[in-house]
Amino acid sequence: MKYIVIGAVAGGASTAARLRRMDEKAEIVMFERGEYVSYANCGLPYYIGNVIKERNKLFVQTAAGFNSRFNIDVRVRNEVTAIDAAAKTVSVKNLITGEEYTETFDKLVLSPGAEPVRPPLPGIGLEGIFTLRNVADTDYIKAYVDKHKTGKAVVIGAGFIGLEMAENLHHLGLDVTIIEMGNQILAPVDYPIAALAQQHIRQKGVNLQLNTAVSGFERTDNGLKVLLKDKESIDADLVILSIGVRPDTKLAVGAGLQLGTAKGILVNEYLQTSNPDIYAVGDAIEFVNPITGLSMITYLAGPANKQGRICADNIVLGNIRPYKGAINTAIVKVFDMVLGTTGVAAKHLQGLAIPHIISTTHSGSHAGYYPGAQQMSIQIAFSPDNGKLLSAQIAGYDGVDKRLDVFASIIQNGGTIYDLIEFEHAYAPPFSSAKDPANMAGFVAENILHAVLKVAHWNGENKAEEGDLLVDVRTVEEFNKGTIDGAINIPVDDLRNRLSELPKDQKIFIFCQIGLRGYLAQRILLQNDYQNVLNISGGFFLWNAVRAEKALLVS
Repeated sequence: MKYIVIGAVAGGASTAARLRRMDEKAEIVMFERGEYVSYANCGLPYYIGNVIKERNKLFVQTAAGFNSRFNIDVRVRNEVTAIDAAAKTVSVKNLITGEEYTETFDKLVLSPGAEPVRPPLPGIGLEGIFTLRNVADTDYIKAYVDKHKTGKAVVIGAGFIGLEMAENLHHLGLDVTIIEMGNQILAPVDYPIAALAQQHIRQKGVNLQLNTAVSGFERTDNGLKVLLKDKESIDADLVILSIGVRPDTKLAVGAGLQLGTAKGILVNEYLQTSNPDIYAVGDAIEFVNPITGLSMITYLAGPANKQGRICADNIVLGNIRPYKGAINTAIVKVFDMVLGTTGVAAKHLQGLAIPHIISTTHSGSHAGYYPGAQQMSIQIAFSPDNGKLLSAQIAGYDGVDKRLDVFASIIQNGGTIYDLIEFEHAYAPPFSSAKDPANMAGFVAENILHAVLKVAHWNGENKAEEGDLLVDVRTVEEFNKGTIDGAINIPVDDLRNRLSELPKDQKIFIFCQIGLRGYLAQRILLQNDYQNVLNISGGFFLWNAVRAEKALLVS
């Protein structure tokens, strides 16, 4: 049996290694058009920023190492130019010698990855404008940055890679501007969580420009000029294009393989393409999202590696292991802050008309009485029917990753907010609280689902309108430092003695700093015959962050 694997990074390398472990006697050939195999492409921004100081740390395995350990014929700088699915052959060009040749296969695995988007803007080919996909790109950027250590960098696109590049260039001492065409960073995340990170980015001295479109580039005597639509241009010494990626499907299209609605290589549950002898894994494939039931692509290393293992088993053993799909669990370090997301964002649930309820909580990363606790903000979305968890997003500092993994595990297994309530965590004061932030998110969600807690959101149906009453139940000192316009102040501890100041025929919006005291105040009012009382979800902390960011968008 002869297996050919096209692409030797995450998905391809994982597939090839698993194929060998499952079939010692097979002939395995792995083609890679680049110079390197099995490298940590997620670590590339951190090597550029000198956080990872040794270049060889990026390489999980070498071509020679693959050959000696796995007896796999690894051919770097060899590009597969065409696939003849009927004849079961591939056409290959040796990029070093120029030689062209063909190879036969019994089973083929496609792992071509995704390619950066480079829109046809004027001047986009100028020196100093880079995309980041592979080690070669990294070497070019790092060499260029070394020549402009105190220069100006413009990062176009505020997705995961764009933010990581902005942080690392800032770490090197460059003056960094981030330009994003959308109204927020990180499109997979809902606006309130993104707003918290945007404030943090601005506090770090980075010029963040949202709702801003790039119209072209020009070379000047001093470097580059980034031209903006309806705004003044920005001077730069280097530009990083991080506008997005798209699946590399050229080989698949040429081979007559079916693409999906998201323009990725369509695979079935066994990672098999429309040709039964050709499988595909990684950033180029399209599969059914287990939450929405719709076809999707995910550009993440974790799913790609898992797909490789499943794919190899299905090739060697027959189609025995279905791939259950990915729920897009992702995390990013944004300077000192950490943002994580899993599942389907509330804005996308709304766009798909999937019923959901949103809940926002703020909790400490560990017990408040143990030094160093830091606040994390958690937003979850869940079904109003049975509490099924649909998504979770976190903005915080310490401990974001482990809570995100809890949420992801529950979503992946079709769990509910009740699973959050019952989740048993490892507790000691340096690590958590007796009620973990994941538990707290479940408690609050249960209260909302059973109408024990009635909430309003900054942009929801229950927004405060003229004639409604806003009551700030924080302390007088907190109130005097800033509040929502038009609010009156009745601290929660005084509320029972001041009920006469609140009319019962008026809609009342309660808020505190993060939501807990507002919940307590709401319970007092509802049990004293007040009928229309809403607690502002996320409290003044979240409302103020969103308001500040929205004000910048219109300024």
